[in-house]
Amino acid sequence: MGDNLEKTEIQWHPGFYGAAELELISNREELEFQREYNLSKKPLQMDLLIIKKLADVQIENEIGRIFKKYNVVEYKSPEDSLTIDDYYKTMGYACLYKGLGEKVNQVPEEELTVSIFREAYPRELFEAFRKSGRTPEERFPGIYYILGNGLFDTQIVVTGQLSRKTHSSLRILSRNAEAEDVRAFLAGVERLTRPGDRHNADAVLQASIFANKSLYNRIRRESGMCEALRELMKDEIDAAVEEGMVSAVRNLMDSMKWTAEQAMEAIKIPAEERGKYASRL
Repeated sequence: MGDNLEKTEIQWHPGFYGAAELELISNREELEFQREYNLSKKPLQMDLLIIKKLADVQIENEIGRIFKKYNVVEYKSPEDSLTIDDYYKTMGYACLYKGLGEKVNQVPEEELTVSIFREAYPRELFEAFRKSGRTPEERFPGIYYILGNGLFDTQIVVTGQLSRKTHSSLRILSRNAEAEDVRAFLAGVERLTRPGDRHNADAVLQASIFANKSLYNRIRRESGMCEALRELMKDEIDAAVEEGMVSAVRNLMDSMKWTAEQAMEAIKIPAEERGKYASRL
């Protein structure tokens, strides 16, 4: 079954939160990560707020070089656009965060940054920047600082252009993940020992596997892949494949008006496994 036979809703954001913490793992003790930070009592949330605890700490990862004390992060999944309006919405989140402090100037403008992550190069957004006098400057591969922004220091991170060597956790959050990136990520996972780090790695894997089932099945069969990594991936891959099968059966039943048995026959689910899938319909 192809990766795109069914339109499974992939939960990209938990994977991104995990990837963000893994990317910045070298400075884990100096950073505080607040996911889906509420900007008001009503549902209005930023994707991620990262607070740097110590001003004189240099963040090792290039993504964090721009960071100051307060850092607003927005993540656009592979299906999302990144337009000039999306940019202003994110800047609006940052403005609200700055303006809703408990006391005047609790969040100084000069201590606030904005980071927007997206897999593909945002050509139209950058063209809109240039027309308005702002300049995207690539400071590191895939990391563009927006000069002349005039409000907060801002970077656009194009995850598909990031260095393979150091950013595999973000590069595999894609519907077109590459085997080299997956192998690099899994090799890094093998060295993780803290439960929180392994949990973040699992979140990244869940999103990546759902989007790239065929690739992961191929990698899992590689003879050179150590047993520990094959075991790490087993449950994730099996769950992703099973969920995809259930979704495909439901779609066929709905679109073709078939019975569950007819749908499972069409996508060649083995007879001995059909009871398992039927129980989930």
